[in-house]
Amino acid sequence: MRFGMFVPQGWRHDLVGIEPTEHWQAMHGLAAYADAPDSGWESIWVYDHFHTVPVPSATEATHEAWTLMSAYAASTSRVRLGQMCTCMAYRNPAYLAKVAATVDVISGGRLEMGIGGGWYEQEWRAYGYGFPPVPERLAMLREGVEIMHQAWTTGTATFDGKHYQVDGAIVRPLPLQDGGIPIWVAGGGEKVTLRIAAKHASYTNFTGTLEEFAHKSEVLRGHCEALGTDFDAITRSTNFNTVIGTDEADVARRLDAIEARVAPFLGPERTARFIAEYHSPLAMVGTPTQVAAKLAERRELGLGYAIHYFPEAAYDRSGLELFAAEVMPALR
Repeated sequence: MRFGMFVPQGWRHDLVGIEPTEHWQAMHGLAAYADAPDSGWESIWVYDHFHTVPVPSATEATHEAWTLMSAYAASTSRVRLGQMCTCMAYRNPAYLAKVAATVDVISGGRLEMGIGGGWYEQEWRAYGYGFPPVPERLAMLREGVEIMHQAWTTGTATFDGKHYQVDGAIVRPLPLQDGGIPIWVAGGGEKVTLRIAAKHASYTNFTGTLEEFAHKSEVLRGHCEALGTDFDAITRSTNFNTVIGTDEADVARRLDAIEARVAPFLGPERTARFIAEYHSPLAMVGTPTQVAAKLAERRELGLGYAIHYFPEAAYDRSGLELFAAEVMPALR
C-alpha cells in the first residue's frame, strides 16, 4: 500500500488560530516534512475549494489549490503533488491542462491530476458558476478529461463538445511524464464516473464500507472489460479522516483537542456534526494496531493507495510521525 497526506489549507477549519501571515510557513513546513527522503509519504494533497466547510466563513482563509501546486512544485524536490480533487467546471479544461503541464515541468515531473465533477453548491453559486444538475456536471467531467488527455499526449487540443469547445489549443510545454500527467478520477458513480475512470484513469478515488468498496471495484472491472482497458493497471485509492494515538487515552485527548479548536468557529451543532466524522466506521481513528488492521482489510479488497487527512497536522505533527513509524511498515 502507498500513502499520501493532505496538507491543511484552511478549507476544513484546519488553520484556525494561526495568523494568516504564518499560514504558508505552517503549510510549507508540513510539505517539507513529507518531502524528506525518510518520511514514508509518497505524496501530498490539497482540496480544490474556495469556501470553508462545514459552513462558509467570511473570516477564515481557504488557500487556492493550483496556486499551492505551483508553490509546492518549486519548494519540494521528491514528494508527488496532487489535488483531491480538482473541480472540472472551475477552470476551462484546456487552460487547466496548460497550468498543470507547467506545474509538472516546475516539479520535475511529480504532478498528479485529481479530477471530479464537483459538489459544493454554495461555493459554485458564490463564484458565478451556477450549479448544473449531476448529469451535466458529469458530462463536463467527461469532456474535460478528453481534452486534457489529448492536450498532454499531442501538445494541442481540438474538441467540439456540448460544454467545451477548443480549436487548436496549444499546450506547450508538454508534461515531463511519459503519456501525460496521471489522472485520478474521483467519485464512485457507477454509470458515468467509473466508466470515465476505466477509459482514462491511472487511479480511482472512492470511499464506502468494505462491501461498497468491493462492489464499486467490480463495477469498475466491468467497465474496463467493456472498453478493453486493463483493470489491474488502475490503482484504487481512498481518502481517510485520520487521528492516531499511542493508546486509546491519547486518541481521546487528540479528538477533544480538535473539537475544542473548531468549536468557537462552528458553534455547538456544527461542531457535533464535524467531530462525528471521526467516530464514523469509515474514519481511521485509533491506535497504530487498530488503524493498520482497518487498512489491511481494505488492502485485501484491492485498495492500493490511502490518502490521509490529519485535522491536527498544522498544530501537532506527532500523529503523522506515529502513523509513518508504525502503520506504514505494517502495510507495505
